[in-house]
Amino acid sequence: MTALRRWLRRAVPATPQELAAAWWSFGYFFALLAGYYVLRPLRDQMGIAGGTRALPWLFTATFVTLLAAQPVFGALVARLPRARFIPVVYHFFVLNLALFWVLLALGIAPVIVARVFFVWVSVFNLFAVAVFWSFMADLFTSEQGKRLFGFIGAGGTAGALLGPVITIALSVPLGPHNLLIVAIVFLEAAVFCAHRLERSVGATGAGPRRGIEGRVGGGAFAGLSGLLRSPYLLGVGAWVSLLSFGATMLYFMQANVVAAAVQGAGAQTRIFASIDLAVGLLTLATQVFATGRLLQRFGTGMAAAALPAVYVVGFLCLAMAPTLAVVLVFQVVQRWMNFAIANPARQVFFTVVGREEKYKAKNLIDVVIYRGSDALYGWVYDMLHLIGLKIGAIALCALPVALAWVVLSATLGRMQERRASSPVARAPELPVAGRSPTPTSGGGAP
Repeated sequence: MTALRRWLRRAVPATPQELAAAWWSFGYFFALLAGYYVLRPLRDQMGIAGGTRALPWLFTATFVTLLAAQPVFGALVARLPRARFIPVVYHFFVLNLALFWVLLALGIAPVIVARVFFVWVSVFNLFAVAVFWSFMADLFTSEQGKRLFGFIGAGGTAGALLGPVITIALSVPLGPHNLLIVAIVFLEAAVFCAHRLERSVGATGAGPRRGIEGRVGGGAFAGLSGLLRSPYLLGVGAWVSLLSFGATMLYFMQANVVAAAVQGAGAQTRIFASIDLAVGLLTLATQVFATGRLLQRFGTGMAAAALPAVYVVGFLCLAMAPTLAVVLVFQVVQRWMNFAIANPARQVFFTVVGREEKYKAKNLIDVVIYRGSDALYGWVYDMLHLIGLKIGAIALCALPVALAWVVLSATLGRMQERRASSPVARAPELPVAGRSPTPTSGGGAP
C-alpha cells in the first residue's frame, strides 16, 4: 500500500487541495475521449467510403459548419454560467448521435449520411475538446497547468486507448452504427464528471464560484475582437494553423496510401483503430511519468517545438521513402508527440490570458481557425496532387513550413513565460500550496 501511495504521488503531482479537481478532470477527459475514439475510426472509414476525391469538400463543409456554429457558441457562453453551458453543449451532441444512429440503422441515404457524419464528428471533436480545455485553463494557473495538464491529459489518453479497443472488438460483430450508443454513454459520463468537478472547486472555497454563479459575459463575437487585439493570441492562432497544416498534409497522404494499399472497409477501419491504440499506449506512459517534468524543466516553448521538430524529420523521411509503413509510423509519432508534450504546452499558453479569451478567443482559435486551416490546406494538397506532385515531392514542399513552426513555438514560449511572471496574472480558482486563495475576476498580462 505504501508503494502504491508513492506511485500515485509521482503520477499525480497535485497538492491535497488540488487532488479532487485533478481526478475529476482526469475522469471528465477520459469519458470524453473514449466516446470520441469510438467514433473516430468509423469517421475515417466513412471519409474514404465515397472516394478520397471528396475529402477536400468534406473539410470545407466542416469549416462552413463551424463558422455558422461559432456565434451561437459565443452567445451561449456569454449568457450562461459555466456549470450550465457545458452540459448544454454535450447534451446537444448526444441528441445528434441518437439521430445518426437511427439514420444508419435504417440505411437511409448511406453515402450522404456517411459524409455528413464525417463533418459532424470533426465538428464535435473540436468543440467538445475546446470546451474541456477552456474549463481547465479557467481553473488552473500556468504553474499548476505545467504540473497537472500532463496527468489530466493522461485521462484523455486512457479514454483514447479504450475507444479503439471497443471499436476493434465490436465493429464487426455489432455493426459500426451500434457503436454510436456506446459513445452516447461516454458523453453522459463526461457531463457527470464536469458536474462533480464544479462541486469540488466550490468546496475548496478558493476564490468566487465563477462557474456556478457568474457568467463570462461579453458579446457573441467578442472572441474575434480579442484575438485581433492581441499579438500573443494571434501567434497562438498561427501555431494552431500550422498544426493543421502538418496534420492535414499527413492525413491526406495517409488516406491516399491506405486507400491504395488496403482493401475492404473492415480492414481499413482496423488499421485506423490500431494507429489510435499505438498512439494511446505511447502517450499514456509519457503523460503519467514525463510530461509534467518536461514542461517544468524545459518550458512551454521547447515542449511546443517538439511537435514541429517531428514533422521536420517525418517529411524528410517521406521525401525519401513515401511508403505505407513510413506514413503509419510518422502518423503514430506525430500524434504521440502532440498529445503527450505539445498539446499540454499549448493549453498552458491560455492560462495567462483573460477569462473571456479563455472561452471565446480560444474556441475561435481551436475550432474555427483550426478547421478553416484544414479546409485551406486540404485544397492546397489537392492542387499539389493535381499538378502532378507525388507524396515525396509534397513532403519536401512542406518541410520549410515545419521549420518556421519550430521558430514560432520558441517565440510563443518566451511570451508565455513573461506573461506568467507578470504581477497582474490571476489567482487560481484552486488554492496553491503555501499561498492563500485570493478572489479575482480573471485577466492576465496585457
